[in-house]
Amino acid sequence: MTGAPASAAGGSGAKPVRGGKLGTAAVNQASLWNIANILTMVRLLLVPGFVMLLFHDGGYDPVWRAFAWAAFAVAMITDLFDGHLARRYNLVTDFGKIADPIADKAIMGAALVSLSVLGDLPWWITGVILFRELGITLMRFWVIRHAVIPASRGGKLKTLAQGTAVGMYVLVMTGPLATLRFWMMMIAVALTVLTGLDYVRQAVVLRRRGLAAERVAALVAVTAAADAEAAEVSGAAPLGAVTSESADAGANVSRPGAEARGPAEADR
Repeated sequence: MTGAPASAAGGSGAKPVRGGKLGTAAVNQASLWNIANILTMVRLLLVPGFVMLLFHDGGYDPVWRAFAWAAFAVAMITDLFDGHLARRYNLVTDFGKIADPIADKAIMGAALVSLSVLGDLPWWITGVILFRELGITLMRFWVIRHAVIPASRGGKLKTLAQGTAVGMYVLVMTGPLATLRFWMMMIAVALTVLTGLDYVRQAVVLRRRGLAAERVAALVAVTAAADAEAAEVSGAAPLGAVTSESADAGANVSRPGAEARGPAEADR
């Protein structure tokens, strides 16, 4: 015994199993429960709370809408921190790559639909943004067998623009501030469309590469199988396949006087 816990020595603290290897469940749990993924799940849990605060007292009370804005702001801030922590401390996981954009879309979609229901935001803006977000999510699953599309810098900038614009719509604004938030939303819509087209390009490229790699792997497997079969066929005769002629010749060589007895036996 060293007297130091496993975590101090760089281990996960899980008890080893036979053979000196950690169980699969322990490894998966350690890779999932990190601070970045926890922040992502907190953002998901903030979605219903934000909606309840926004619609409280009919949805037009400035105080409750300020509370809703606070919940929305916390969700957006966690989006900035979870990605930063994941990259800095090497906590990037496939779960995070998939759950992070889903959490973004959940809070953003809830805000857009709620604001349109309240009549504060035109439905066409909500439709354009949600169509892009849902389309990109489906596209991620379309190519997930080949690769995972991570959130790009353009996507992060789009998220920031959307968060700023939607946050301004959550608050009660009039006059020049209302005009400012409209143009901020137009910038967010433009970034939404442009980054969506870029994600489509990435998905098509990744899928083509994945299919090409699968075809190469299949060709290699078929070639290896054909080579193995050819080697087996070519090595069969020396190992055990003996013709009748070779058997007779071997018999004549191995037995003295075989040639003399052969005609007599044939006459019988």
